[in-house]
Amino acid sequence: MPRKRDMDKTYGEKVIRLFASLLFARRPHSLTELANMLDCSKQTIARIVRDIEASYQIEVERMNRGREALYAIKSRKPPPAAYLSPSEMNLLWMCRAFTERLLGKQLFQNAKDALDKSQALLRDQAALCDANFACFHPGTVDYTPHKETISTLIRAMNEKRVCKVTYKSPYNERPKTFYIKPLKIFSHKDALYLHAVRAKDPWQKKYIEPEFDPLLAIHRFKKVEIDETKAHFEVPKEYDFQKAFNQTFGIIKDEKFEVEAEFTGWAAVYVEERIWSNDQVISQEGDKIRIKFTASSEPEIISWVLSFGDQAKLLEPEFLVKQISTIVFSIRNQYGGGYSYDE
Repeated sequence: MPRKRDMDKTYGEKVIRLFASLLFARRPHSLTELANMLDCSKQTIARIVRDIEASYQIEVERMNRGREALYAIKSRKPPPAAYLSPSEMNLLWMCRAFTERLLGKQLFQNAKDALDKSQALLRDQAALCDANFACFHPGTVDYTPHKETISTLIRAMNEKRVCKVTYKSPYNERPKTFYIKPLKIFSHKDALYLHAVRAKDPWQKKYIEPEFDPLLAIHRFKKVEIDETKAHFEVPKEYDFQKAFNQTFGIIKDEKFEVEAEFTGWAAVYVEERIWSNDQVISQEGDKIRIKFTASSEPEIISWVLSFGDQAKLLEPEFLVKQISTIVFSIRNQYGGGYSYDE
């Protein structure tokens, strides 16, 4: 079933949160970004902006990035220092604890130091810490050795600089060196990735447009250098990370296809509780549930279905059903063929 909008927050709460986001962020927010943040429609965001302008006599600037509308409060003078409440501080500690596995020891310590300094902004000077929060993270990547890589990429994104990178793909025997325009660092299944656009290699006589933009795992970078000789690049006006990655199932973006699967037992409960794709439709079939959605990554669908064991069954597409059947037959042979607990 389609995900419902957040009906628990009042209209007034949404007005305050949108106003605070525009006031303190000091950067434009897209209509899509604000709608996702407040979990409401774009029409509601537009109405809130009009009400803020009418009620508080604040001028909200409207800009365009391609077809996307951007909003920002027109700058006048720096806002006064804002005090943090204990509940806000607790939320920051919780976010820090949950991202520990993605930061590495040094960046994690930097985050802790920043929060320790922020204790002075508490209204009642209450002493808070992260003792209430933790994260269970087996099988994650240690990003401590990649601190410089992350810092360099962040600087390059802030300054819109081209980078020369040396990258070791698991499918290549040796690292390759090429140029990129870094656009966004994001997390997926306890790992960090960089979405980027290929840039022209100065040694190439003619730039050859790649078939697809690179999706790069941060821990596979061997070296990252900012190319100070190149001019600043512009982020493509049509670039929309949410549209590129959060519309269909799968971090790999190949041709789209429709998926239908059936789940029983604990797997049915687990699948029904989560969002797998923006267009997913879940229906009840007796003691089973069925889910339909759009995907773009065949290997990830196969891995996803197999992870639920005998409590999941892929129904569509047929070509992936055949692939899973072959894989299951191969697994069965690895464990002794016809062995069963009844024997």
